[in-house]
Amino acid sequence: MTTRKFSQNRPGPSGGRGRGGSASSGARSKPQNRKPDRVKKTNEAPAPARLADEAADRGERIAKVMARAGLCSRREAETWIENGRVELNGKALTTPAVTVSSKDTVLVDGKPLPLRERTRLWLYHKPKGLVTTNKDPEGRPTVFDRLPDDLPRVLTVGRLDINTEGLLLLTNDGGLARVLELPATGWLRRYRVRAFGKVTQADLDGLKDGVAIDGVLYGAIEAVLDKEQGGNVWITVGLREGKNREVKRVLEHLGLAVNRLIRISYGPFQLMDLPDGVVREIRGKVLRDQLGEKLAEEAGADFDAPIFHQPKQENERKSAPKRSGGRSGPDRGGNRQEPQSEGKWLTAREGKSETDRRKAAKADRSQQKQTKRKNAGPRQETVSPRSRFRMTSEPKPRRDREQREFTPPQRRIWSDDGLVEDKQQERRTSRDKRDDRGDRSGGRGPQRGDRGPRGGGRS
Repeated sequence: MTTRKFSQNRPGPSGGRGRGGSASSGARSKPQNRKPDRVKKTNEAPAPARLADEAADRGERIAKVMARAGLCSRREAETWIENGRVELNGKALTTPAVTVSSKDTVLVDGKPLPLRERTRLWLYHKPKGLVTTNKDPEGRPTVFDRLPDDLPRVLTVGRLDINTEGLLLLTNDGGLARVLELPATGWLRRYRVRAFGKVTQADLDGLKDGVAIDGVLYGAIEAVLDKEQGGNVWITVGLREGKNREVKRVLEHLGLAVNRLIRISYGPFQLMDLPDGVVREIRGKVLRDQLGEKLAEEAGADFDAPIFHQPKQENERKSAPKRSGGRSGPDRGGNRQEPQSEGKWLTAREGKSETDRRKAAKADRSQQKQTKRKNAGPRQETVSPRSRFRMTSEPKPRRDREQREFTPPQRRIWSDDGLVEDKQQERRTSRDKRDDRGDRSGGRGPQRGDRGPRGGGRS
């Protein structure tokens, strides 16, 4: 088979690209000065918006649309379709292999599909003893049985074993859950492990290149030996795949028996101080920043849709009956104390307002204490740090010491009859006062035993 080869310099006005012309086929034509073609202005939308419009026009599988609307899971949607509960444009569907778009009308049990809700994500501290499934055939308690009633229909991002505790991500978007589960996303998942046995850091460093166990190849694992406690060791493990029972099987390969497993982080989201069994929502702006444009586009996340399932307001939670054992009643100052509520995330504005409120309350309490001081009154005012108070009015004049009336106690003397009252006490007291007045006037009063002048006063 032969192919025809064309000369690179074909005759023509455009240097061999057009038809016609007088130049020979073997000669190279001289380049001509051509003006660049003008770019035609079009009213086309940007690439991301155009791709989103094309995806909306192509549509999605009806089971996926029903799941994102929050009615059921994809498997349940397929069952509903087989039972004839779903209608598309006035006709009952018999197969889930149908693609629908925003132009189609879908009815479930005669009612239109609810509008799609905004993509949301929650952090949940899964306690030990719960199964990560919607319905357990053995009748064991599940994660969804313990979730609050004000949450919408949510899906779990991955799973945790019944004996594993720690961070579990919940979302109302099935596309987001699927993207975050994929190992290609590359999010690191960290665990705190307590295991029985002995191991060295050198043995754990050998897991960085991956390991094959019973024909299953596990990827790179970061493991750090934290401490040894009795016969147990505490290890921090980080992995990106999250295969079934990966941590337990890898550590069993090293001769360790895992007796406690806690997930402490999933990508950028941390467990931190989240109480056991409590759900905390990630705010939309934080979620959008952590996902980035690429992951948000792959998941088909929608951050502009409305929110239909709002959490309970604070006043409703306070009006609910308080639990037994909650602390309430008057405190030492006589103020009524409300039972303490559970912790929650606060925005910067809410945190600042809460701080200002507490500072104002503290200032009011300190002011009340100052007004109740015993030595506080209109005669005192604050001046400088060195002298805390000063007198603002003249003090009352004191009575002179000599003007005070002094009543001596009753004196007793010894006599032949024993200890008796001194009947001459009043006369002696008056004589002592008279002598004192004489000393202060500069003269000397008559003393006992003094003699008069000689000669009987003759001069």
